[in-house]
Amino acid sequence: MSALICTPRQNRILGSLPLADYSRLLPYLELVTISVGGEISAPGTRITHLYFPVDCVIARLYPLENGAGVKTSVTGNEGMSEISYLLGSEKASARTVALSGGCAFRIEAPVLKKEFDSRGALHHLLLRFTQALLIQTEQTAISYQHLTIEQRLCQFLLMTLDRLPSNELHMTHEQVSILLGVRRESITLAAKKLEAAGAIRYRRGHLLIMNRKKLEGLAGHNYVLVSREYKRLFEVSSPG
Repeated sequence: MSALICTPRQNRILGSLPLADYSRLLPYLELVTISVGGEISAPGTRITHLYFPVDCVIARLYPLENGAGVKTSVTGNEGMSEISYLLGSEKASARTVALSGGCAFRIEAPVLKKEFDSRGALHHLLLRFTQALLIQTEQTAISYQHLTIEQRLCQFLLMTLDRLPSNELHMTHEQVSILLGVRRESITLAAKKLEAAGAIRYRRGHLLIMNRKKLEGLAGHNYVLVSREYKRLFEVSSPG
């Protein structure tokens, strides 16, 4: 999506706000373009801005002792970055990067905190988003312990592509292996199995979903739980 046609209402949190609440925030929202791999925050740095994605997808990566990072959650236009700031943490605890480039709207963190603390519609929506994000993080932790690499890859692909306007993802096996915290060779083998099953097609950093139902079946119940929670997030768009 071109940044020229991005609007704040295309983010589902901002788009669900009543007009009066949205109008209060609108003057403070700044359109920015984020490239693939672009860093929004780094561990230990002070949070100055919060981001509302429109057509990009961002991921939180927690650092490991060997210097790598493991993905704990992905967020698209259903949410925002660094929700922890609104809950009292002024420094980032993880690295947040863009999995897919695009546009977002950012706002100075204290401005949004003031609106959040007023306990209006934004407060209601962001608490619902926090609950959905918590479910996603919990299921990600479970997947590391109990799911196969193929299942984890299926979940990652589905959760990322759920937040994109197409069924294509531009990412190398090496990039995916870093996000999932496994060896590149393991991702290559898992991708070949998914391709042989007719679920995906992969060519030189370009991945295309060929059979979504098959991919969902292979992903397991964890993906269903997370999807259900995000669907519930917008069943009610305002307090009441």
